[in-house]
Amino acid sequence: MLEVKTVEKPDERRDFPRGHPEAVQLTGLDFAVVTFEPGWRWSESVGPIAGTRNCLVHHNGYVVQGRMHLAMDDGGEAEVGPGDVFVCSPGHDAWVVGDEQVVLYDFAGSMAQRYAKQSGR
Repeated sequence: MLEVKTVEKPDERRDFPRGHPEAVQLTGLDFAVVTFEPGWRWSESVGPIAGTRNCLVHHNGYVVQGRMHLAMDDGGEAEVGPGDVFVCSPGHDAWVVGDEQVVLYDFAGSMAQRYAKQSGR
């Protein structure tokens, strides 16, 4: 099997306050380019839509632009920036650090469906 798609023509886009993912779905892999504007914070921008205090999605990410702070429910924290690759398990908050837009690549199975659940769709 061989599948090829381009992020220039995403299968799906989900808008929420100050951000949006644009995703392509392939067999066994969903890939999204996610954009967060300055002032975006998961618990404020997505939490009310999802109806949860913190994000309950597992993320595998690569930061292209900007800086983001991740705060885990268990107390772990990290700041990620351009060139950083991260794995973040469910149970976290995250927010944009500074005045620069954050662009990251997020890849996992069924990711678009997870974002859809968090954006109330």
